[in-house]
Amino acid sequence: MTPRELIGTAEVPGGPPLRLFRRNDDFMIVLDRNELMSTRMSGSEVALGTLTCEPLAAHPAPRVLIGGYGMGFTLRAVLGPLGAKAEVVVAELVPGIIEWARGPMAALTAGCLDDARVDLQMRDVGEVMREGAGRFDAILLDVDNGPDGLTREANEGLYAPAGLAAARRALRPGGVLAVWSAAPDPAFTRRLLKAGFATEEVRVKARENGKGASHIIWLARPRTG
Repeated sequence: MTPRELIGTAEVPGGPPLRLFRRNDDFMIVLDRNELMSTRMSGSEVALGTLTCEPLAAHPAPRVLIGGYGMGFTLRAVLGPLGAKAEVVVAELVPGIIEWARGPMAALTAGCLDDARVDLQMRDVGEVMREGAGRFDAILLDVDNGPDGLTREANEGLYAPAGLAAARRALRPGGVLAVWSAAPDPAFTRRLLKAGFATEEVRVKARENGKGASHIIWLARPRTG
């Protein structure tokens, strides 16, 4: 087997560094010994974008927040069904992730960060959610390997009651909070319900060809009444 080549290291504010590896044409982003994402297993990141934003295709001017750029699979899936008047805010805390996207992974990025609909903000997605009520039609969170602070301890707050309350306030009527996870988490499902969300838990394959492990996407909508 061809050995992995270390391409670069990116510092994470308040967390351990990320490393970018390449093996032949495949890229992998690794935290300690955990492979957070790779170009070989992008199916569930694509599904996060399509499941959330295909229902918004007829919306005249939807506003979407994505927490975590990653390798851009979710962003490209979001942009696909949305019209010219859409606004997609991408909150990415790690500058190195964007440097990799514009550098060694530029071909994979395919210009999505330069799309006129994209507003890239280099900061914590939690800050964006807390800035005002009723701002977004959809909020997509994929900043960890699930609803816990794997990449940095401060991310725990996104999935705690206060973070879920901030997400709910930031949604417009009819909006949806979508959260990606590598594995089921019944405790998080209960927190969503307690925070006032009606929740659908969708199991999707890690690979776009329908093979490989299954990942989880929660689609949570604020209950009314």
